[in-house]
Amino acid sequence: MGLLKRFVYISATLVLVAAVALWFVVRASLAQLDGERALPGLAGSVEISRDETGVVTIRATDRRDAALATGFVHAQERFFQMDLMRRFAAGELAALVGEAAADHDMRQRLHRLRNVARQVILRARDNERAIIDAYTAGVNAGVDALAVRPFEYLVLREQPSAWRAEDTVLVVLSMFLRLHDERAIGESRLGRLHAALPSPMYAFLTQGGTPWDAPLVGGPMASLPVPGVAVCDLRRGDSGVLAGALAPVPAEFEESVPVGSNAWAVSPRRTRGGVTMLANDMHLALSMPNTWFRLRLQVAEIGRPGASIDVSGVTLAGTPALVVGSNGQVAWGLTNAYGDWVDLVELEIDPLDPDRYRTPDGYRRFLEHTETIRIRAGAPRTQVIRSTIWGPVIDRDGKGRLRALRWLAHDPEATNMRLLGMEAAGSVSQAMDIAHRSGIPPQNLVLADNQGNVAWTVMGRIPLRRGYDPLLPGSWAERGRGWFGCLPFDDYPRVVNPLSGAVWTANARVVDATALAAIGDGGYALGARATQIRDSLLTLTGATEADMLDIQLDNRALFLARWRRLLLQALHPAALAGGAHRAELRRLVEAGAERADIDDAGYRLVRAFRRELAGRVFAAIVTGCGAEDARDFASNLRQWEGALWRILQERPMHLLDPHYGSWQELLLVAADSAAGTCEDGELSRCTWGNANVVKIRHPLSRALPLLSDWLDIPDQPLPGDAHMPRVQGSAMGASQRFAVAPGRESSGYFHMPGGQSGHPMSPFYDAGHRAWAEGQATPFLPGPDKYRLILEPAG
Repeated sequence: MGLLKRFVYISATLVLVAAVALWFVVRASLAQLDGERALPGLAGSVEISRDETGVVTIRATDRRDAALATGFVHAQERFFQMDLMRRFAAGELAALVGEAAADHDMRQRLHRLRNVARQVILRARDNERAIIDAYTAGVNAGVDALAVRPFEYLVLREQPSAWRAEDTVLVVLSMFLRLHDERAIGESRLGRLHAALPSPMYAFLTQGGTPWDAPLVGGPMASLPVPGVAVCDLRRGDSGVLAGALAPVPAEFEESVPVGSNAWAVSPRRTRGGVTMLANDMHLALSMPNTWFRLRLQVAEIGRPGASIDVSGVTLAGTPALVVGSNGQVAWGLTNAYGDWVDLVELEIDPLDPDRYRTPDGYRRFLEHTETIRIRAGAPRTQVIRSTIWGPVIDRDGKGRLRALRWLAHDPEATNMRLLGMEAAGSVSQAMDIAHRSGIPPQNLVLADNQGNVAWTVMGRIPLRRGYDPLLPGSWAERGRGWFGCLPFDDYPRVVNPLSGAVWTANARVVDATALAAIGDGGYALGARATQIRDSLLTLTGATEADMLDIQLDNRALFLARWRRLLLQALHPAALAGGAHRAELRRLVEAGAERADIDDAGYRLVRAFRRELAGRVFAAIVTGCGAEDARDFASNLRQWEGALWRILQERPMHLLDPHYGSWQELLLVAADSAAGTCEDGELSRCTWGNANVVKIRHPLSRALPLLSDWLDIPDQPLPGDAHMPRVQGSAMGASQRFAVAPGRESSGYFHMPGGQSGHPMSPFYDAGHRAWAEGQATPFLPGPDKYRLILEPAG
């Protein structure tokens, strides 16, 4: 027995010693916060200070030194995140994490983005290349300066690979992947619907807008008329609606909050103190660490007083530029533009030679590239990619025809580092000029300057399209069809100082006519959120930053108000006799559903009612009118609200699923199904908070669940949803919120999920997260310096 106790004691001691040793090893990979360090490549001293939440201020006397210091800080706090982004874009994840990522890499290699990145670097202007090279040197110095490699590599038992200049471009290209439909899945689905449905029904179901639209230029789109019985009649015996069981509701009708970014600016006539003011909240998938890294950059170049900058905002770790922010003269914010940046080209194969395809200049041979995918602890895979003059061969359509992909990200001309110019822009006019020449995934750019101007335009390159329907796959073999370079800068759409005194974007359509044709339609958000923002802005007088935050946190369910009324109308006294749950359903809807609050059951039930009804109506129409799979419709379109509401207003019998005897019966089935979505059947506990639980995960915890408590943010129900300014989903939401008046940055606010550091032992890992979750207005500028690191030139 004594021997057993001794064994247990020794074992416990060894485990404790190992745990303590591991604790110290992991802590050794924390960023250096104080002291001094010599770095090669610096022209002068650089100060890196942090406030109590880890927000960084870099003070330098040379812009390249500031870039080097930015790379140093990014690497020390976020290198694993940077590594994942470059590997994600290049298709090189499997070399780090193994077989689980091999299929992803195979898909990504189709785009050959590392090759694109190398071309971008070769084309870079001298000043841009100097900044990128300095940043690259800083990244590698930052990793080398850690006492131990970043903790993620300890877990994976791997060594970090050196950073290269092209990797910075790959990080930018990773945002193209996050923000674009890089395989043109939406266009492919539209093509199938177009081929299967009668033309009037296709036009009705795929119309490009609704009365909810709130563009800056033009007005809302009226809903098209409901196609008549001669077009499609579901009540005919041969209509194609599924026999027997009811048509299932496609899961894709569950709105997973895929879009949500907001940006607006108001002129002095609407603010207190006669200033312009800008607000921005970019919505992305949420993870640990957050997408953005906060930074204030102060550069006072010796002998060049006019070249000094003082800019605050967020950077994307892996790149040296401020993505959004304010420089004292101009403030800028972004939302995804959802223009048409990708097309499918149907290839006409030479009937005498399957290795040739037709072009406007005759038949040409496919080019072939062999890609090798390295796999950690596994055999490499090889992939042969065939390319055309338009892009890589990506798939075959339903008829077996080969198709090529034309995507903006494949063009080296579409990516550059001219976004750097925003940090010194002196006016809205200068900022727009920089924006049109910048190479990023095209974005809505909202601007405000300290001279009283506000504006909207597009930042990024816009393809110049001619001769074809950009919404559908088609052949470009005839001369005059396709992309012909990019839109001339002078032709970029813009709105400057509108009479309303406000500009706004919410991922929805912004313009009409010629400007809309130039940008295209890549899947705009429904206009309800933009309408709610516009209406709030146009009531403002004497507005302050607090008013901007109120709008960003607005979770009023104005869009669902008419659906609430419809549900209550369906639950009339006679209908309540159809089930005991219906009276409770009506009570909860009457008592709530006015906001997407976490304790509101009525909101969740009305939302589910709309989803259940939409799924049943459209599944019957799409399959009954000729298409094989209703998911082609549900997965792709965001404007179906207009068609659905028009149908429900008119209630045409020929478009009613024959399984139902009346539209009222269908409404009640949808209501009962909405009630049935509650997990335990008790409707009063079926709150929105139980459904909208925000889960913010670290990439490693998905593969190693035992690390979840250490790496992940605790799950938390939060208010908000789609179709309102406070867009919030379980894994997607505002990646930051801020509002600022250029020149009055000290009065602005900023918060974001997570924190500055990617290291869970850092005091900055989740510093500031609570302010984001609770919607607190913490300062836009960094607070007083708490930590101070001085970088000196080596030697």
